[in-house]
Amino acid sequence: MAWAPEQKRAEPNSRDFRASRDGRGGGSGWSGPSGYMALRVSGPREPPLCFKLKNNMIGVVIGRGGWKIKDIQATTNTKIQIIKGDSEAEVKIFGTRDMKAKAQAAIDALVKKQERGHHSESCVDSAAPQASVGTEFRPGNTGSRQVQPLIDWDQIKAEVVDWEKRKWADLPPIKKNFYVESEATSSLSRVQVQAWRKENFDITCDDLKGGKKRPIPSPTCQFEDAFHPYPDLMKSIKRAGFQKPTPIQSQAWPIILQGIDLIGVAQTGTGKTLSYLMPGFIHLDNQPIPREERNGPGMLVLTPTRELALQVEAECSKYSYKGLKSICIYGGGSRGRQIRDITKGIDIIIATPGRLNDLQMNNFVNLRSITYLVLDEADKMLDLGFEHQIMKILLDVRPDRQTVMTSATWPDTIRRLAQSYLKEPMIVYVGTLDLAAVNTVKQNVIITTEEEKRSLIQEFLQSLSPQDKVIVFVSRKLVADDLSSDLSIQGLPVQSVHGDREQHDREQALEDFRSGKVKILIATDLVSRGLDVSDVTHVYNYDFPRNIEEYVHRVGRTGRAGKTGVSVTLMTQNDWKTASELIKILKRANQSVPDDLITMAERHKIHKQRKNTGKK
Repeated sequence: MAWAPEQKRAEPNSRDFRASRDGRGGGSGWSGPSGYMALRVSGPREPPLCFKLKNNMIGVVIGRGGWKIKDIQATTNTKIQIIKGDSEAEVKIFGTRDMKAKAQAAIDALVKKQERGHHSESCVDSAAPQASVGTEFRPGNTGSRQVQPLIDWDQIKAEVVDWEKRKWADLPPIKKNFYVESEATSSLSRVQVQAWRKENFDITCDDLKGGKKRPIPSPTCQFEDAFHPYPDLMKSIKRAGFQKPTPIQSQAWPIILQGIDLIGVAQTGTGKTLSYLMPGFIHLDNQPIPREERNGPGMLVLTPTRELALQVEAECSKYSYKGLKSICIYGGGSRGRQIRDITKGIDIIIATPGRLNDLQMNNFVNLRSITYLVLDEADKMLDLGFEHQIMKILLDVRPDRQTVMTSATWPDTIRRLAQSYLKEPMIVYVGTLDLAAVNTVKQNVIITTEEEKRSLIQEFLQSLSPQDKVIVFVSRKLVADDLSSDLSIQGLPVQSVHGDREQHDREQALEDFRSGKVKILIATDLVSRGLDVSDVTHVYNYDFPRNIEEYVHRVGRTGRAGKTGVSVTLMTQNDWKTASELIKILKRANQSVPDDLITMAERHKIHKQRKNTGKK
């Protein structure tokens, strides 16, 4: 059966969660988060299982916030759609035959339980006053409510586990370990390894496997130490003109090449992209099953933004290895063209979670063949609300894959994500797990007012030399348009990037900035990560970011590739909540702390104490 005509397809968005209980909108239906639930089945689609449901039972089936219907969908691996009518709703269940029957049985159980509950309550209301309402049913105790049988979720979950085993039973073999330690690496003593890690931004490594810990591999200080068995890859590296690996690359490569899951925590611009791409190329080319027989891509890179996805795809193309083909999938690009490109035979998919989840749910992409998975900038993906899409995507990726996760921070949310989707990983982090802005950037903070901001940025831009290149960060799209319009009227060549601009315009703006056609780029936090322009000399925070993590990422846009940079940050009284955190960042990076900033932090502390006292 086809979708109801009034159901409008929309690209998945974890924020777009609607559960209609009151029937407003006529034929609107409830179909889970974003209107869709991924169909994790292979082969031709089966028609949905359809039946009727009283309108007053829709809320019972959906549950508060949709938790009941989500639970049924998750445990039965189905998609459920409810379309409300005049007196009855139509329920459609999509999935395999067995799972559709289980989902219907779960819904029937909820409805019957509700109906019996109403019946029991009416009986209690009319019973004798001495009847005990909540007591357990016993012979002779006819006035009490009978304990109703519950759904046996343990049995359902056990059946799902059994189904999972059958689902992955036909997987082809996978190989993960491709590491051959060089003589130079094996000859490093423990003292030499510790000294190297200390000198290279104080790299710290740990094994997160429970029980007996595995030895952390020594770093590969030269490219040959990691890739000497792979001459074609060495040729690509030499063509790029690199002298030696970055610290995180040196330590990550021997871990990933051994097939161990890895968590890499480091600031943006430290070479994290190549730290997972190079081993990924080797992984894809050396599997037991030839590439042409795998029936799908072998490597998946999930990124938070289309800008970062395009940058990773450019890196893939630059270091093309053995004819590996890659594709970039993101919202805003041509969906039809992306679908056509996937069918041509792709080895590597670089994607944003929203668009990939859309194609996955409509069976346009096969993720069963993925053996090498990367979650790039995982903290940013969670900040943007992509956790639900990531969960759905990973349900279709084989469980014995190798997984690499990169992040610029290490909050509790990222720890939980790592525990869920990585198996016995090692962690490599550069510097401290606390936030720390790069030491190659001179950070200036100015305490001001909203009214003075415009004159301050005018003075700053007039002081720039012709060789300087600056990114001006603002908080809102309207401010970006307003500021870029004012500067253009004054004759300054400027470009702007924010979420409301068309994809073509955004790409053109970034290209103009990279090429030097314009020296001023006004942007929202859309480009605080993923913009790799090595010659940015200044970062100007016209508006302070919403959190201190974004401040670190903004500042990291300059002072890259061994160069120095300057950041200027304007702060007003509205930003005083982050003053104390900013002071810690500045001190950690050996920067001067303005007296006005210290005063602001102290005032906020006093204000907070008074507020807490008032509450008590």
